[in-house]
Amino acid sequence: MNNVISLKPKTFITLGLLALLSIVIFFWPLFVDPSSALSNDAQAPLYLALVIPLVLAAVVSEISEDGFDVKAIAMVGVLSALVAVVRPFGAGAAGFEAVFFVLILGGRAFGPGFGFILGNTGLFASALLTAGIGPWLPYQMLAAAWVGFGAGLLPQLRGKKETLLIILYAIIASLGYGFLMNMSFWPYAIGTSTELSFVPGVPILENLHTFFLFCLTTSLGWDLGRAIFTSFLLLITATPVLGALRRANRRAAFGVDRSFGPTPDLSADKN
Repeated sequence: MNNVISLKPKTFITLGLLALLSIVIFFWPLFVDPSSALSNDAQAPLYLALVIPLVLAAVVSEISEDGFDVKAIAMVGVLSALVAVVRPFGAGAAGFEAVFFVLILGGRAFGPGFGFILGNTGLFASALLTAGIGPWLPYQMLAAAWVGFGAGLLPQLRGKKETLLIILYAIIASLGYGFLMNMSFWPYAIGTSTELSFVPGVPILENLHTFFLFCLTTSLGWDLGRAIFTSFLLLITATPVLGALRRANRRAAFGVDRSFGPTPDLSADKN
């Protein structure tokens, strides 16, 4: 596969650090001492929502240094616009959204770095179009970026095996995305007086068990709907769409200098 952005070792180190930071961003309430000021601060998620865009901007800038040329920017713009266009059609329908279809195929065809950037820009563009800007948006962008990145790391297969691999990834990514988004608000959303509430200070596994029940009774239907609908779209269209994207990748020759050599010195001919 010809990756649009050939990630350097330094960039992979940066992404590894971001992966660790992402775990902290989503799961920190499970590890914080309940007597600490941070645990008792209801504004803590909002502070993180302000920090996430700065971190993402720094990482995207790092990735862009690895060969993100004008043609690649144009392709990101096209696919981000497509994400923004298709997302409203799934609004209000239980999981029937095509956003992951675009993110996964974009990351698969153009590589993990491209997929990471597409996850950020696609979700941001769709939020502008649907008036979906709020404290939840940075969390959505971060989770979607990892969905696109993971698609670019899948093993190199072709034919039916590739389609089945992508579908399996889509199911895992759809459920994982819902899981992360629930974790971003669950500790604060339903108070502390219900059987599904987050309880500060109890063992981590106990809170995770409660969280699993929360997901099971609230959002699992939506997440399964997303997984099934995305899988259906991939089953019937992944092969031709990937073929078209790969042809665009080859013809555009992202990151390749197509100049024919230095400009000749014509002044010598005048002497």
